[in-house]
Amino acid sequence: MEYGAINLYKKESQIRIVTRTGEIIDRRIATTRDRFTHVFWGRPRMRILVEASTESEWVAQHLEDMGHEVIVADPNYAPMYGHRSRRIKTDRRDVAALTEACQHGTYRVAHRRSAKQHAVQCQLNVRAELTQARTRAISLARAITRAAGLRIQSGRAETFLARLAALDLSASMNATFSPLRSLIEVLDDELVCADERFEAMVAADPVLTRLTTLPGIGPITASAFVAALDTVSRFERAAQVTSYLGLVPREYSSGEKQRRGRVVRSAHPYLQSLLVQAAWRVWRASNPRTEAFQTWAHAIARRRGKKVAIVALARRLARTLFAMWRDEADYQPQRIQIRGAQFLADATAKSDVSAPV
Repeated sequence: MEYGAINLYKKESQIRIVTRTGEIIDRRIATTRDRFTHVFWGRPRMRILVEASTESEWVAQHLEDMGHEVIVADPNYAPMYGHRSRRIKTDRRDVAALTEACQHGTYRVAHRRSAKQHAVQCQLNVRAELTQARTRAISLARAITRAAGLRIQSGRAETFLARLAALDLSASMNATFSPLRSLIEVLDDELVCADERFEAMVAADPVLTRLTTLPGIGPITASAFVAALDTVSRFERAAQVTSYLGLVPREYSSGEKQRRGRVVRSAHPYLQSLLVQAAWRVWRASNPRTEAFQTWAHAIARRRGKKVAIVALARRLARTLFAMWRDEADYQPQRIQIRGAQFLADATAKSDVSAPV
């Protein structure tokens, strides 16, 4: 069997092919479908290794359409580069290490997101960009009015234009704000349409409908959670989900010393922020269905501070969403109350033992 590897980049990629006779073919080509077709079309079926990246999915699909076996590997798996020198790094050395990993199986397969959830993630990315653009426009408008000695009342972003119109602005300032008003109006309309699409998506999907039964979780957060995990069977435990989403602290511990820091970097920062926002909603809500969450989080806040408690609550919401999806069950407040009561009992016992006499 022939083996190959591709070191993918946005403009040009480095390719290595090892034939059945041991011949090594090195090529550097443009990262386009035509060039990949020119190199790989008509060759015997081969196993090709590529690193997971922005371009890896369409390249893998294109090569699979030509009959080859493609492995999308996790670039963070160090043994895949076991014989690469750290002092000298070139694309040819990298692709040689990838080819050797492909031949010997020293790689870790990366999860390839389904086409459906990939499309959902693209829609979420577009919505996030629209939201950020509106936020930047509103911040600029506030800065301009503050420089003129005026203040815009606080409120939701959806009502910003009405609050701006309530100000007594001069003719020159009205002319200045005209492009911003037009931009914010367009962004408001696009965001309304995007939210309607996600609401329709939730109504048609039983998994998303189930996840939104958890108070504080809306259509956007539920859709982002499912798009990030793709399939619930990928994870055996809820702890794996929170680690994957970056809702656990960095840790560098050795011997008797334990050092923990902020949450780890995640491949899904947007979902991280959505879960933290959901945690704030649960924290501030007066909903008896989330009373156990609030009691649990307030107990942590008394010991570690509010910010730590909010991140811990976001982590627990993620664990709850995973359990609901895995067990195919709607949100059950009574189960949270029982576990929350047990946590408080354990915390109280620890504080009693450690209290000075």
